[in-house]
Amino acid sequence: MSVHITGSEAETSALGREFAARVGPGAVVLLDGPLGAGKTAFVRGLAEGLGGSGDAVSSPTFTIVQEYRGPVLLQHVDLYRLSPAEVDDLALEDLMEDSVLAVEWPDRWRRAPSDAILITIAHEGGDHRRITISG
Repeated sequence: MSVHITGSEAETSALGREFAARVGPGAVVLLDGPLGAGKTAFVRGLAEGLGGSGDAVSSPTFTIVQEYRGPVLLQHVDLYRLSPAEVDDLALEDLMEDSVLAVEWPDRWRRAPSDAILITIAHEGGDHRRITISG
């Protein structure tokens, strides 16, 4: 487990870029934290670190899954608006094979893999965030 404190959205994205060196196709990254915590900013950096463009990264709250192409495919999933039963029907396991799967609001995914990496982002006041990486 590692704990990081960031002081801006840019620093949160930079941590995502650095983290990308730890993952490859088949990795599942669970992003937990309240609305506005910086989950999408972290994914923006993750996309850049995997060789894609961070400019296209936005919260997939309404589309549920967004795909970012680069040398490593990144699937960005937002389960905020779904119930656990609806998530079961998504077959997220099918997205894991050839990509990095980043899942926001993972508490709704009852079948998340036990070897997934958990990123917990908490507000620390102002623009500061405490980001804990487990797994």
